[in-house]
Amino acid sequence: MNDNLSNIKPLFESQKEISFSFAKSTYKERNQKLKSLLKNFINMEEEAIQALSDDLGKSPTESVVSEILGVRTEIDFAVKNLKRWMRSKRVPTPLTIFFTAGWIRPEPKGRVLILAPWNYPILLCLNPLIAAIAAGNSVIIKPSEFTPASGLFIKKLINKTFTQGEVSVVLGNQDAAIELLKNPFNHIFFTGSPATGKLVMAAAAKQLSSVTLELGGKSPVIVDKSASLSDTAWKLAFYKFANAGQTCTAPDYILCHESKKTELINKLKTNFNLFFSENANVQSPDYCQIINSSNFDRLNGYLNDAVDRGATVEFGGNINKEKGFISPTILSDVSLNSDIMKEEIFGPIFPIISYKKLSEAVSFINEREKPLALYFFGNNKSAQRDLVEQTSSGAIVFNDCVIHHTNPNLPFGGVNNSGIGKYHGKYGFDEFSNIKAIMKSGLWSPFKLMIPPYTNKKHFLVNMIKRLS
Repeated sequence: MNDNLSNIKPLFESQKEISFSFAKSTYKERNQKLKSLLKNFINMEEEAIQALSDDLGKSPTESVVSEILGVRTEIDFAVKNLKRWMRSKRVPTPLTIFFTAGWIRPEPKGRVLILAPWNYPILLCLNPLIAAIAAGNSVIIKPSEFTPASGLFIKKLINKTFTQGEVSVVLGNQDAAIELLKNPFNHIFFTGSPATGKLVMAAAAKQLSSVTLELGGKSPVIVDKSASLSDTAWKLAFYKFANAGQTCTAPDYILCHESKKTELINKLKTNFNLFFSENANVQSPDYCQIINSSNFDRLNGYLNDAVDRGATVEFGGNINKEKGFISPTILSDVSLNSDIMKEEIFGPIFPIISYKKLSEAVSFINEREKPLALYFFGNNKSAQRDLVEQTSSGAIVFNDCVIHHTNPNLPFGGVNNSGIGKYHGKYGFDEFSNIKAIMKSGLWSPFKLMIPPYTNKKHFLVNMIKRLS
């Protein structure tokens, strides 16, 4: 179902007036809207689960774990903390302007556009919406056309919860996104690939709209010689292949200490077969499908290119295009010139590269684009400290992966190629707010003693103030 593109401009204009009144909304009014969203979402959870099954072949259990709980947690956290987030805060005053007082006050940015992705089509649509509503903005949402059932669910939920002037949903393909981006939104929130993120940022620049870009890239895993492989293997197997690897924070490739490589591969195989009906090479109801044929072809191309360049398929490699199935696949001896080591995989293929010294792994990561997340498995505290100090990434996680996004007290986002801006919890509220500076000055100001003409006496006073500052 596609909405009429000719309705987009009037829809944008219709939010102009409501955005002003929405900006003046009180804590109680915003809180009530968030509570209504939560209530309606809970009442419609079964519809959400069905939509995810229709779009991605997700099992009900995975849908609850990966999307439903995340939405509920984010709303609960906002409801509990919104009053504190909205308060104006007094700031200290330097001695040189002792006669003034200063505050910072969060105010809504105004009209917001949220361009949501297909891989977690409900979670990654509603979580930014929660932050935008908490901050007092009006919103237009464009769900992904690749997950139509989830898009219809989002539209039904929003229509049930908000007036059209407060929050609206536009369904359609990339033409709808292009049309929306022609409008001067105050802020644009996009989740997707770095390549598309550049296009969104270019469109936003024409309007001088601020942006949040939640992108991705190749998030590496380092498996140190001090790692517990029993713990490491199940976590890597689970978090890499949940959602068939179609997760922006999924571990993309493994840099494994050479002494651990064989054992790690064996333990990954064991976990795959435990997870997926004793045979991970056969499609399981607990394993998602690839979203569409173009992404299937992309992944199959990566796999074939890697094998053609000398990679060994240690496990998996089975495919069924008709069913959108690519089995969990491990590759070793992967050429660094292969496509799979240049592009974000975003699928169930796991290259493993061995290293001898940790410094080699650090150099390997630093020579590439800054990742959304960096994962380290090992108990060497010195190595952990070195990684924090010597690498740059949106997040760094020790002895686990992916789950950092479930803590609303932590900012979520990338750096440079992996993203611009942070959200979740207070960070999301701030991302959708303009932090306004407020200053009040007294009737008397010592600067009156320093106005032109600049005499020797005034020069002496200025230098005295400089020494005090």
